[in-house]
Amino acid sequence: MAAQGDYNGMVVVDPITRIEGHLRIEVEVENGKVKNAWSSSQLFRGLEIILKGRDPRDAQHFTQRACGVCTYVHALASTRCVDNAIGVNIPKNASLMRNLCMAAQYMHDHIVHFYHLHALDWVNVANALNADPAAAADIANSISERPTNADDLAAVQAKLKAFIESGQLGIFTNAYFLGDTPNEAYVLPPEVDLIATAHYLEALHLQVKAARAMAVWGGKNPHTQFTVAGGVTNYDALTPERINEFRGLYQETKAFIEQVYIPDLLAVAGFYKDWAGIGGTTNFLTFGEFPTDEYDLASRYYPAGAIFDRDIAGVQDFNPDEIAESIKHSWYDGDSTLHPYDGVTEPLYTSLDDKERYSWMKAPRYMGKSCEVGPLAQTLVAYAKGQEESVAVTNMVLEKLGVDATALFSTLGRTAARGIETAIIAAKTEGWLQELEDNVASGDTELYTEWEWPEESQGVGFVTAPRGGLSHWMTQKNGVIENFQLVVPSTWNLGPRCENDLLSPVEEALVGTPIFDPERPVEILRTVHSYDPCIACGVHVIDPTTNKVHKFKAF
Repeated sequence: MAAQGDYNGMVVVDPITRIEGHLRIEVEVENGKVKNAWSSSQLFRGLEIILKGRDPRDAQHFTQRACGVCTYVHALASTRCVDNAIGVNIPKNASLMRNLCMAAQYMHDHIVHFYHLHALDWVNVANALNADPAAAADIANSISERPTNADDLAAVQAKLKAFIESGQLGIFTNAYFLGDTPNEAYVLPPEVDLIATAHYLEALHLQVKAARAMAVWGGKNPHTQFTVAGGVTNYDALTPERINEFRGLYQETKAFIEQVYIPDLLAVAGFYKDWAGIGGTTNFLTFGEFPTDEYDLASRYYPAGAIFDRDIAGVQDFNPDEIAESIKHSWYDGDSTLHPYDGVTEPLYTSLDDKERYSWMKAPRYMGKSCEVGPLAQTLVAYAKGQEESVAVTNMVLEKLGVDATALFSTLGRTAARGIETAIIAAKTEGWLQELEDNVASGDTELYTEWEWPEESQGVGFVTAPRGGLSHWMTQKNGVIENFQLVVPSTWNLGPRCENDLLSPVEEALVGTPIFDPERPVEILRTVHSYDPCIACGVHVIDPTTNKVHKFKAF
């Protein structure tokens, strides 16, 4: 890492476009390090207001359109919410179908995140022109069992050279902070930059296979159409042809994960091990995922749980009653802190300059604590609870990088946890698929359970989405929604301070981050992107002394 600067002042990254809306990050820098941070969501959607008075079965068709990437997770959360409110037990095959679609969602999301949303924070594409393709092929072949040809890497290099000489980097234009002089924050050898760039391009095609695998069960992608209260409706997917279609797409995706994604992750991380001490948080929460019994959180393959103060030995069981949302620092009327069943969404915007209320996100807290959700939380809880696969894969990654488990509490650990999670889910998917195939072969094709509306009820749907803990909470009366609240991963990780002025996880993670060049603050993007943003479309760095504004584009 480059020598730390002595900059003092404010750095504003605005907007960083997130799945849940536009994100603004503002940090105060003192002696070259972030002293304080504020995370502000700049977009109000109001789905909670839109859903009032509607049939609960319609909720999934609204909520999944909150996001164009991980749409299925909202459909699943809303459907689980209604399942819970009506008290229906769905058939085993329906659970398997939902799990298989979710597994494909994870593989798609994490591949796209690593290569297309996060890699350019670490990879200098232009530096790939300085690589020796033969040496790069030797490196690639040393870290993966999949053969790499030097001529193929030379062809990628030639394509990049044409981009650069034309004055346009194509899809890489303004993708990261390079500028006219070298940015010392990028430290990969040119050969590793070339390998990563080649795989970036390959992943553009590969991710389509994972998306198509989702559509085998979901009917289409985005915005799946197969989940209903009581089960699923995709009887046409119970044929050998459709099951084999999924298997082919899944196996190709799994091979890429094992032979390309994980080796690339380890290769890149090996040059940035100093980031094992940057960007960490304190508390972690996960709802678990991939159930065998929709009503039993303990049946989930990935276990639910909470870790406080980084105490892995003291992992605690998850209690839904301990969730509450604060609006003290949000653009909503009042200053209440309420459980989601009692949640109120009454927008009251003040101004962008308001230092007390500065975000459209609420501030979820668990047992009064600010908790990170997502792959790192899920990996830590599974590791702490001794889940065999998580222990084995996590220890492999730690051993390969030559670090201990404390390195997981960092930006590097957060990025590595996505790979750990992806590898485990990719390996587990074959068993779920085989179980479904065996059920069908034995004549079990049940996918739906009949049910009736209770006069009044409440329901909650817990989903651990690729980005983290997602929950939909509903109160219904006579088949009509009275209240509906979405508590999404972005609010957990990227919300504002709460009634006790506790920083959100991303605010906490940014504090202490070194900023070596305030005109090219890639360090901010590294930590923010490790929480899986969709796209950072504009970066403005403001010098408070000269009031000079530097504008950048960052993808």
